[in-house]
Amino acid sequence: MPTVTAALTTSDLRAAIAPLPRFPLAHLPTPLEHAARFSKTLGGPQVYIKRDDCTGLAMGGNKTRHNEFLIADALKQQADIIVWGAGVQSNNCRQTAAACAKAGLDIHLVLGRGGPATGPDPVQGNLLLDHLVGAHVDIVEEKIGVDLEVRIAREAAKHAAAGRKVYSWDRHKVKPLAAVSYALCVAEIVEQSRAQGWAPDAIYVSSAGSTGAGVVLGQLALGLTCPVRHGAPIKWPWDTQADMAQIADDAGKLIGLELGIRPEHIDITFDYIGPGYGELSAGGCEAIALLARTEGILLDPSYTGKAMACLIDDIRQGRRKPHENVVFIHTGGTPALFAYNEGLVSQIAARRLSAV
Repeated sequence: MPTVTAALTTSDLRAAIAPLPRFPLAHLPTPLEHAARFSKTLGGPQVYIKRDDCTGLAMGGNKTRHNEFLIADALKQQADIIVWGAGVQSNNCRQTAAACAKAGLDIHLVLGRGGPATGPDPVQGNLLLDHLVGAHVDIVEEKIGVDLEVRIAREAAKHAAAGRKVYSWDRHKVKPLAAVSYALCVAEIVEQSRAQGWAPDAIYVSSAGSTGAGVVLGQLALGLTCPVRHGAPIKWPWDTQADMAQIADDAGKLIGLELGIRPEHIDITFDYIGPGYGELSAGGCEAIALLARTEGILLDPSYTGKAMACLIDDIRQGRRKPHENVVFIHTGGTPALFAYNEGLVSQIAARRLSAV
């Protein structure tokens, strides 16, 4: 693997990022919480949860950090409407819509169902919150990925033709800018763990894009030797490792760092996706139940539940040692739980107390 020589202090990294425009949205720093009962149940290592489900803004999550930079960029360009999109239960779109409400921007969400409707789309979970914060929502048949991006661009062009100042999804600009926010998250982890008297031996995160790329940027910029392991929630039709490396490298250049980040720096697994993106997996359901019943912390079915399944399996397979300290970045997604209520109840057995 190529050597990356940067070893900034957290203060240096913050100073490098400071010139970028930023619109305050998140409750920062988020807590770094020791999951003591969860760790004991698994027989070690000690697991610490970086609570980015607590960033605020319509029930929080990782995109709130992203949007501090993206909304600032939109305002700098004097945009008056944002055109965005992802899946129907998108955490990204829910947080972006809430950010637009706070910034006084209109938002048009183009949400891909991935096929024809088989009935009404239930307004629950993230979709309910999109409605409450005032997003204009179109639910379309396109699948998340390239097809949906084409549809988003088409809708953005309609608004531009009508005289609106549009800020819309553009992967080459949006992804690196969003990634910068997660270099700051790593700086928080370093500072918080140091204050608690330990250092991370590994960092786990659910990502196949900007969030994980930003974590790698922070890891390499700060000279951390601990590995970063990405539990992918989706298998994209492109080379995800190469894409994430490019995002991280481009993000580094935005803040004046030439790191030469390559695919070899991205440790990602697709083994915990289960039947498909946005579908319940057995490992994810186990992880959701285990963390909820030992710590009272809620994971989601599409992202964090599956990434935690990766960590649990790595512990059981001996890839993580009992003496280690492991950080799991909780990227949020709580509202989606309510859209999966029937499947979760069927796959996670209710607890029954013994008769007294």
